[in-house]
Amino acid sequence: MTTTETRSAQTDSEEFVPRPRTISKAEGWRRRGPLLPAMVFAILVTQVPFLFTLYYSTQSWNLVRPGSQKFNWLNNYVAVFQDSQFREVALNTVIMIVGTVIISVVLGLFLALLLDRKFIGRSLIRTLLITPFLITPVAGALIWKTTMFDPVFGLINFVLSPFGVDQIDWVSRYPLPAVMANLIWQWTPFMMLLILAGLQSMPKDIAEAARVDGAGPVKLFRELTLPHLRRFIELGAVLGAIYLVNTFDAVYMMTSGGPGVASANLPFYIYQRAFLGFDIGQAAAMGVVTVVATIIVSTLALRLIFKSFSGTEEAA
Repeated sequence: MTTTETRSAQTDSEEFVPRPRTISKAEGWRRRGPLLPAMVFAILVTQVPFLFTLYYSTQSWNLVRPGSQKFNWLNNYVAVFQDSQFREVALNTVIMIVGTVIISVVLGLFLALLLDRKFIGRSLIRTLLITPFLITPVAGALIWKTTMFDPVFGLINFVLSPFGVDQIDWVSRYPLPAVMANLIWQWTPFMMLLILAGLQSMPKDIAEAARVDGAGPVKLFRELTLPHLRRFIELGAVLGAIYLVNTFDAVYMMTSGGPGVASANLPFYIYQRAFLGFDIGQAAAMGVVTVVATIIVSTLALRLIFKSFSGTEEAA
């Protein structure tokens, strides 16, 4: 009797095992069909120009000398890595990205912690804090160059004048920090919104239980809040870094890369080589090196983030 019941139970369990459904080719293409126009458009505007850039990077071609275009093998890439200015500009780019991201994340975390509390006028203050991220980058760069950093009429010199600060030309004397100040002002609201979303997704009962157990604000932040916000902070840092690699407008409008290449980053230096030096081959090689380096770094960072998210979901 027991053997018969066991066999019948096994038979019933086997009958209810879901079998994978096979999808025909026609149904598969019908599902992928709506995505084809977007994929074709993405290939046309991204991959085709990149293939042309790869071709130009193997050419010795200067627009000042008509008829000078010829196949140059990989000599343009060798010249790029031997260029001392390119190495200096690459270092400027790293400093600009890392400094801007770190300071924006710290300020965004501080502002998110403040906005997570209830107080009168919170909605208005939140709207005002978001505003810098909505301003056009060119307009933001002009605001900081003329309104904030102007040596005669700038607000920074006006605020610091009671402390004995004279008319300092901040953009000329500190070009890279000046550009970074503008970028930090624009990217702090983005980090603040992302971290605030993480704070509001945090379970309130865990924090209440920790308070009942006697955990203070510092310990609560270190042991509960910060580990919960880790993936949000990492995501904001990666997205900000990927975007900041392409920063051009702030450098162009505020310093034009000067003095020398003290505030130039890779996009602006490539622009100088292509449209001011008319060296298409070397500019294309610099662009390829920048794109490859960006893909490698962003891929590694995104893998770490996805691993963090998947680890959190498995723990839950």
